[in-house]
Amino acid sequence: MSKQRQTWTDLEALREAAECLRVLAHPHRLRMIQMLLAGDYTVSELAECCELSTAMASEHLRLMQRCGFLTSEKKGRKVFYRAAEPFLKTIMQCIEARFDPSVRR
Repeated sequence: MSKQRQTWTDLEALREAAECLRVLAHPHRLRMIQMLLAGDYTVSELAECCELSTAMASEHLRLMQRCGFLTSEKKGRKVFYRAAEPFLKTIMQCIEARFDPSVRR
């Protein structure tokens, strides 16, 4: 039996994907993504929910923003973050389906 010829993704694109997946691979960042898929939040709101200092939450947000996962918008004196990457919802659905015991399998 012969193997069907397949077109593979460019290795440089896969390196970029791996780097962004490494950024996501942190429980606090995953929680922030869950929250940001539901609405816009400030760094202090995200920090409080994740039981982090504001400085640490800001660092997590900076890393995710660098990968293009998030955007931010200043409203008055506050900065609100939101999910920007359309595939984040699908990624989180896969994670929740596999690892959240409350999600029916």
